[in-house]
Amino acid sequence: MLALLRRRVAACLTIVFTLVSIGPAWANPVLLVDAQTYEVLYAEEAGQPWHPASLTKLMTAYVAFAAIKAGRISLDDPIKISKNAWNQAPSKSGLKVGSSITLRDALYILVVKSANDIAIAIAEAISGSAPEFVLEMNQMAAAMGMSATHFVNPHGLHADAQVTSARDLAILALIIRRDFPEYSDLFDTEAVRLGNAKLESNNGLLLHFPGTTGMKTGYVCASGLNIVATVDRGGRSMLAVVLGGSSARERNEMAAELFLRGFSGAVNGTGQNVVQLANVNAPPVNMRTRICGKEAKEYVAEREAEFPMGLDGQPSYLTDKLEGKVYTATDLGIIVDIPLPRPRPSWAPAVVASADRS
Repeated sequence: MLALLRRRVAACLTIVFTLVSIGPAWANPVLLVDAQTYEVLYAEEAGQPWHPASLTKLMTAYVAFAAIKAGRISLDDPIKISKNAWNQAPSKSGLKVGSSITLRDALYILVVKSANDIAIAIAEAISGSAPEFVLEMNQMAAAMGMSATHFVNPHGLHADAQVTSARDLAILALIIRRDFPEYSDLFDTEAVRLGNAKLESNNGLLLHFPGTTGMKTGYVCASGLNIVATVDRGGRSMLAVVLGGSSARERNEMAAELFLRGFSGAVNGTGQNVVQLANVNAPPVNMRTRICGKEAKEYVAEREAEFPMGLDGQPSYLTDKLEGKVYTATDLGIIVDIPLPRPRPSWAPAVVASADRS
């Protein structure tokens, strides 16, 4: 078994060093950060404004965690699926209008399934309405120093003004890990059972890349395929952000390559703290025509030629077969007299690290 593992590691490193010699084939924002020191190990276009898609739900989860900590709501409180929540576009939980689940179960479905109805239901339970919850999201983003970020909704369905950057997403993810480690199981769970349904994650690293600890994927036509991922190996912890992938294959393989470069020493770090990265003062890139429009066929073919990892007949970083964690949620049915709204807070979080942190 040990010999097999060594051969796999050697094969992966051979691929990494080959790619290092020819240079990366990345066209969109990528970022690799040491999750323990916050040092930037590698960055390309990390400050470019981008549409977050369902990576938005990382902030939705953080605001919910903070509300629990402040005593505004508890994990066992019921979260009701309103007509407004049920009306959201997929992906969704499959719960009926008026049914309820605990906040604990809702958070698992939010993160794992990326359910848009659950995002609205959580927002309404905590703040009384989705717009009020979004105000809290934006207040939190400002307090975290996420200067390229603005939220319009809590789920990430496309809005022109829903914007972030790889740099800001890395800071958000690092703050989640720092402030709320007790919720780490949410992010490394691969599926949620709800009744007869199995709601599965789109994070392919969870099943195919050893050491993966989460966190979240996202996709709309305007963003391409995004991922924020974390991996712990050999006492080291790293966080990667990939935005604008042309496919789930490309997004997941790029994230895996970033991690392998970091763990192998192929990238030695920049000496720069992630908060020192500058965001670009520019409109967000819109990938719609290249991902869903008339340019899509040509663009995807171009990306496959430039980054073929994981295609049929090509090597892949995601060859392991791991057993994913499964969580079981419960539909509580119709519950009446859920008190809404709850009082709004006056908190603001500390930033992840000062710019002069060594």
